[in-house]
Amino acid sequence: MLIDDSHQDVLLQFNAVTAELIAAEKAAGRPAGSVRLVAVSKTHPAERIRPLLVNGHRLFGENRVQEAQAKWPGLRQDFPDLELHLIGPLQTNKVREALALFDVIETVDRPKLATALAAEMQKCGRRPHCLIQVNTGAEPQKAGVLPDRADLFIIDCRDRLGLPIEGLMCIPPVDEDPSKHFALLSALADRHNLPMRSMGMSSDYVVAVAAGATHVRVGTAIFGRRS
Repeated sequence: MLIDDSHQDVLLQFNAVTAELIAAEKAAGRPAGSVRLVAVSKTHPAERIRPLLVNGHRLFGENRVQEAQAKWPGLRQDFPDLELHLIGPLQTNKVREALALFDVIETVDRPKLATALAAEMQKCGRRPHCLIQVNTGAEPQKAGVLPDRADLFIIDCRDRLGLPIEGLMCIPPVDEDPSKHFALLSALADRHNLPMRSMGMSSDYVVAVAAGATHVRVGTAIFGRRS
């Protein structure tokens, strides 16, 4: 399968990020491959995603259900082993579509959404892994359960609703040291024996690796500025 030469920059940037990720794992004393790279392709067309798929990468993140519906069914036909994460806010009226399309939902952040997910999983029988988004900076404009409510929310999602909660995710405030936010998320995940920690983006994924991330979400450093 040929790759459009006009999108070769994506492959070069992806290789640079991968090399830095490997170096960060080594510097943190972690095994190679212990951190998975979620290539965040939101706002970028299928033509810019395909070079990475042809090159063998299979893990991607999208921000919106509707945008993902337009891009990924066709790509999945050609690459059925790809893994797609929802990393943006999920509205309850999009739960059915999200469960049909995504393999992991990283943004479970409120009781109403958790209840809707549990009910729809019961109906459709599909149970993608879920992560709870924690608003580690308690920012009013940002989604995520507040840290002081996270313990009870995790327990409620797992024990009462039976959701397949596998981990946590966060987006630190842009004007603060991300390491303290990553440490908070890791400690919370440890308390509940949650293996997945999705933290770190283009500007701070090296810091996240040192703090115990299992997944880093990198978009701009791979695909360039959003369209």
